[in-house]
Amino acid sequence: MVQTVKTHEIEKVEGGNILSPLGFQSGGVHSGLRYKKKDFGLLMSDTPSSVAAVYTQSHFQAPPLKVTQEGIEKSGKIQGVVINSAVANACTGKEGLKNAYKMREMVARRFDLPEEYIAVASTGVIGEQLPMEKISYGCETVELSRDGANDFQKSILTTDTCEKSACYQTKIDGQTITIGGAAKGSGMIHPNMATMLGFITTDATIETEALQKALSQSIEKSFNQITVDGETSTNDMVLTMANGSVEHHPLIEDHPDWEKFQTTLQLVCEDLAKQVARDGEGATKLIEVNVNGAATNEEARIIAKKVVGSSLVKTAMYGLDANWGRIVGAIGHSDATVDPNGCDIYIEDQLVFSDGTPCPFSEEQATEDMNNTEVKIDIRLHEGEGKGTAWGCDLTYDYVKINASYRT
Repeated sequence: MVQTVKTHEIEKVEGGNILSPLGFQSGGVHSGLRYKKKDFGLLMSDTPSSVAAVYTQSHFQAPPLKVTQEGIEKSGKIQGVVINSAVANACTGKEGLKNAYKMREMVARRFDLPEEYIAVASTGVIGEQLPMEKISYGCETVELSRDGANDFQKSILTTDTCEKSACYQTKIDGQTITIGGAAKGSGMIHPNMATMLGFITTDATIETEALQKALSQSIEKSFNQITVDGETSTNDMVLTMANGSVEHHPLIEDHPDWEKFQTTLQLVCEDLAKQVARDGEGATKLIEVNVNGAATNEEARIIAKKVVGSSLVKTAMYGLDANWGRIVGAIGHSDATVDPNGCDIYIEDQLVFSDGTPCPFSEEQATEDMNNTEVKIDIRLHEGEGKGTAWGCDLTYDYVKINASYRT
């Protein structure tokens, strides 16, 4: 599949993953943190890489994120990421911080690298200390491979029902560069920076400062526009590594191919974000909300995320109930400029509300449309040129079942 972005060709690599870019290896093992499932993963570049990251804005930021931020600030480079699932190492005090440092130290020592070259991530239950003997076993036994993407992707999952990966390619200075990614996330998804956890690799040549700018811009239109349940985790992080295995003029904003790189990175982030939203705990369908004609792009994104995050909209989608009043309700209390008499609402192709009044539509057709695995809601305002999109999922009985017994 080739997507055309203005005059640029960007190709989605079907079956591509986090190891599709040159110069990366990964692996995953079962260390005993989860029952019979891989729970310890490692992603490594052959060489030190430029790095960019975004982190949860929760006041209770977990120790692994603090250790990672400190290392990046010190070196401006990383070469690997170590991650465990099952135990979040969040709200664990001084011991938790000590364990995050120890986890980093063990991997750095095994591969003879400076400690600050190793980023740390954890995901799982909050408030439990890491069983360090199991973490040590994972550090000692995990093996790296050019074919280890699936093992790594499996090792980072919690309540996810599937692995999540994406890969796109474009040309920089005539050279093919690749951007691949993996993510995990199913519940506690309402990020204000990223999703639960996302890891992105590229063989492009770009310095840390420029990569950070590109990632931050991509996040705003992708991971920041998804919601499953309105909850933000203590451990959210998206981290990008660029190892420069493809030689071209270093990417900066003035580079002729900067827009191609930025758009390719955004496509990877958007692809992963939609997979996370589709795999929401207990979900049966992906919901996409498109807003056009808002006062600004920011206000369009605010409205889109408010609608897709509404519990009443989400339950209506699950119940196959074309209750456009739920959509109106969500728009009505968003922090955006809205004229009630200048708002058109479509569920798929059917206009259900316009000029402040309901429109006749086929309930039978609406039920059929909403029974699909993907449902689109289009909101058209007349306030300006702003546009934005958000993604989420329906809210089901299974979501309650999963989270009512999460620790057991």
